[in-house]
Amino acid sequence: MSWLRMERRAQLVPQARMAGPVPWVIAIMVALTTIAAAGGLALGNLAQAARAELSGGLTVQIVEADPAERERQAELAVSLLANVAGVEKAQRVADSELRALVEPWLGEDMGAAGDMVPVPALIDVRLSGPVTQAKLRNIRSLLKAQAPAAQVDAQSSWLAPVFSAISSLKWLAAGLVILLGATSAAAVWLAARSALGTNRATIEIVHLLGGSDGQIARIFQRSVGIDALLGGVAGALLGAGAVLLLGQQFAALGSGMVAGGGLGWADWLAIAGIPFAGVLIAMFTARLTVLAALRKML
Repeated sequence: MSWLRMERRAQLVPQARMAGPVPWVIAIMVALTTIAAAGGLALGNLAQAARAELSGGLTVQIVEADPAERERQAELAVSLLANVAGVEKAQRVADSELRALVEPWLGEDMGAAGDMVPVPALIDVRLSGPVTQAKLRNIRSLLKAQAPAAQVDAQSSWLAPVFSAISSLKWLAAGLVILLGATSAAAVWLAARSALGTNRATIEIVHLLGGSDGQIARIFQRSVGIDALLGGVAGALLGAGAVLLLGQQFAALGSGMVAGGGLGWADWLAIAGIPFAGVLIAMFTARLTVLAALRKML
């Protein structure tokens, strides 16, 4: 019957559900944490998909002013690359695609502009494995003798600054998650301290009736846990709604690179665990706070 006595003692301490600031603070913190975590996971997926797409990619440019010589070297380069071991594909990019790429800068009249500003021939090369420095040197040396105007670059090197920025943003998102968790713990700490001060006389009575420090701490721990669960669920729903809305906005851009940053089932499971992690943090913080205060109070 110890649980019945505990329930009676718990009734002596007021239980203010959703009346104090704790549920609302936790709801806001969980919503922000959900958005930050989703952003970090999406950035990680985006970087992973981009690296996988570009890891085996090479671009060969034939930079030659004479159109006939440029055409000859481009055809020769495609033929040479097609016979290189480890090359899965060597395909010339159509001139129409190149015109579409440079049209915003050179205008619609590409005839006159093409004579003044020669557009290099472009060859898209796909290797069976990731691009290494040794493979780059071999392909460059192969093309140098037959197509001296060829310039070979790894596609992943173009986006190295982008990958570095994405990595920084991922760490920023992780830091925000940690900071928001610490802020939630601080809010629970302040609320628990305030509740202890408000109910000091009642707590002393419960202690005189035989309630131990652990039992009194469990009263506050249970109260904070319920409030944190209500606030956490509300915040998670709000944050998930914001994430879905932002996802639709980015999906409307129609960019293949952006599409690689979608969230998978594992990501959503991790996001779903955020409110429960918030409840555990709140209950643990409340228990430690109450126990530490009771040792000084009683």
